[in-house]
Amino acid sequence: MVKQWFKSGSPWIWMTGGAVSISLISVLGLLAMIAWKGLSFFWPSEVIQLELQGSVAKQTVIGEVYDRELVAKSRIEATGVDLSHYDKEQLERLLIKTGNREYVDLDFRWVLETDIKSRTAPAELAVFERSKNGNFYGYVDQVIKDGEVITENKIDVLYELVERAVELNDQALDLQNGDIGHINYELERLRLKEKAYQLDNELTDERVAELATARAELREEYSVLEKQLFALRKEAKRDQVTVKDMRGEVVTLPLYQVLDVWFPNDMGFFAKLGHYFVQLGKFVSDDPREANTEGGVFPAIFGTVFMVLLMAVIVTPFGVVAAIYLHEYAAKNAVTKMIRIAVINLAGVPSIVYGVFGLGFFVYMLGGSIDQLFYPESSPSPVFGTPGVIWSALTLAILTLPVVIVSTEEGLSRIPSTVRHGSLALGATKAETLWRIIIPMASPAIMTGLILAVARAAGEVAPLMLVGVVKMAPTLPLDGNFPYVHLDRKFMHLGFHIYDVGFQSPNVEAARPLVYATAFLLVSVIIALNITAIGIRNHLREKFRALEH
Repeated sequence: MVKQWFKSGSPWIWMTGGAVSISLISVLGLLAMIAWKGLSFFWPSEVIQLELQGSVAKQTVIGEVYDRELVAKSRIEATGVDLSHYDKEQLERLLIKTGNREYVDLDFRWVLETDIKSRTAPAELAVFERSKNGNFYGYVDQVIKDGEVITENKIDVLYELVERAVELNDQALDLQNGDIGHINYELERLRLKEKAYQLDNELTDERVAELATARAELREEYSVLEKQLFALRKEAKRDQVTVKDMRGEVVTLPLYQVLDVWFPNDMGFFAKLGHYFVQLGKFVSDDPREANTEGGVFPAIFGTVFMVLLMAVIVTPFGVVAAIYLHEYAAKNAVTKMIRIAVINLAGVPSIVYGVFGLGFFVYMLGGSIDQLFYPESSPSPVFGTPGVIWSALTLAILTLPVVIVSTEEGLSRIPSTVRHGSLALGATKAETLWRIIIPMASPAIMTGLILAVARAAGEVAPLMLVGVVKMAPTLPLDGNFPYVHLDRKFMHLGFHIYDVGFQSPNVEAARPLVYATAFLLVSVIIALNITAIGIRNHLREKFRALEH
């Protein structure tokens, strides 16, 4: 009976199913762990006040509990701390985020449980999220509105003043990056235009006057906008709040540096839930700050999606055309075999090698030639002869090209030869047969190759470090300045952002939750791109299913 059961193949079916189930559970468990460690960071944690006395001097510590761990008693005694009166062999210690980094040595510190004399969570403790120097913890002392101390409903007034300052700062930032940035861009274009006329010996008096008039108009407009910008900044600096910190000293915080304020110990569940989604929205939509350890990751999201879509537009036609040639036109000889072997070998080349190739060929050779031919006026500053998003997309297009070629060839080989013969017998040319019959029927396989290419390209980091990605990009590759899409610009990428925050951050403890959050976001972006491509593939498969029968 057992022998017959093994011969039936059932054990191998169960073994395969079990392996697939274990793999699926492992992947889902990993994603759940990343999501929990990343997304829980945005939940408003309880802020505690600790009174310390013991192996440390008597002091007060205010902050959030970031982590806790058990430490061997002998390990603590080795540092010179007397714990002979303590019976336990393991002690718990807490990692406290104290913030207020301009007044303390470190905004994270470990606290032993034996040093904690008392622990409380007063409802009056406030958390101030700031644009620089991180969070500030303390008790609100005075709210100062336009030089006047508010005595009634000061907390409600504080919320209003913070919202007002944030709105004014946003207006100033939009003005600086929008209208003022556009004027600076136009002034630079005029400078390059004048230099181009000089190089071509075409700088006539009429053109000099025309350029001078254009500059004068732009500078006049700039002076008006500059006054508006200074007025907005002055208005934003109008109000302050004084806060009593854990040292017992009263500190004045200018509200133009405060992004938000909340009292986590006084918040109910729904208030915390609302605050959680607000913070999560900021993470997705804001720019990074404080060496990428705070703020949002919107430029990295935009750069990742933009680069992947650009890569898809480049790799799809090249991969499909190459696959059609190899399958439909190329003769089965030694040359064709060598080409297929080369394509397969390309899939196994380390990605960093593609980065070196992209830097040498695309950036220095191709980009440098483009600068010499079309942008001599920009010399010695390169335009396309420097890493940028277009070279990143081209490099990853070459990296993922074998995937698209192999997948498309597999789709072409599954189409019965009778379909081709029938089309030709009805009078269609080979080109018409390919365009109207073969390629539509193979489109699901083409989309499968594109899905694999997108998944591979979105997670690559090593080659991008050489051909376009940067820690902080001052502008996006897409803006309101002509020609609107700037393929020469550098960009931010979620994968590189994870590397930078996790391994290059000056504040490791503060960066750790953001590593998990950004990793989960990168996986979510890849899943969203793949789901979109899978939906298109399934639609094409249903549309052309009738042609297969």
